[in-house]
Amino acid sequence: MKEKLLLMAERLVTSETSALLLVLFLILPGQSFADLQFLSITEKAVVMYDAPSLRAEKLYVASIHLPVEAIVNVEGWIKVRDSSGSLSWVENKYLSSQRFVIVIVSLVDVFEMADEGSPQIFQAQEGVVLEWLDSDTPGWTKVRHRDGQIGYVRVSQVWGS
Repeated sequence: MKEKLLLMAERLVTSETSALLLVLFLILPGQSFADLQFLSITEKAVVMYDAPSLRAEKLYVASIHLPVEAIVNVEGWIKVRDSSGSLSWVENKYLSSQRFVIVIVSLVDVFEMADEGSPQIFQAQEGVVLEWLDSDTPGWTKVRHRDGQIGYVRVSQVWGS
């Protein structure tokens, strides 16, 4: 039976990441896997750990609205990836489904419309967190600055969309 499942899985797997997740799913059946979704930190200062335990090593402190990608959900803890690619664990209670993106280039222009020919509304520097509003236009993400300004930014210039 397990060999049949593995054979079927081989046909469905299209990337190394999918293969790894599938193997982990088969090996660790008692754990629940998150939907590989983007979430955000809900508090001003949240400790990120190297394992799903308050006794684990503290890696760093994440600030409010930091976008993270959920990887694995285990008993009240979620393993997440941040924009640098670092993996850490955080208690589920400190995460929200409200989405944010973080600027990953030195300076990004935010436009009125999803078109570089439209008026520029503002610029944001690397590391600035913007609220994600939608990604309906291919290649663009609609965002809101904490000051209330709304505009469009290229998807390739932010992480979390």
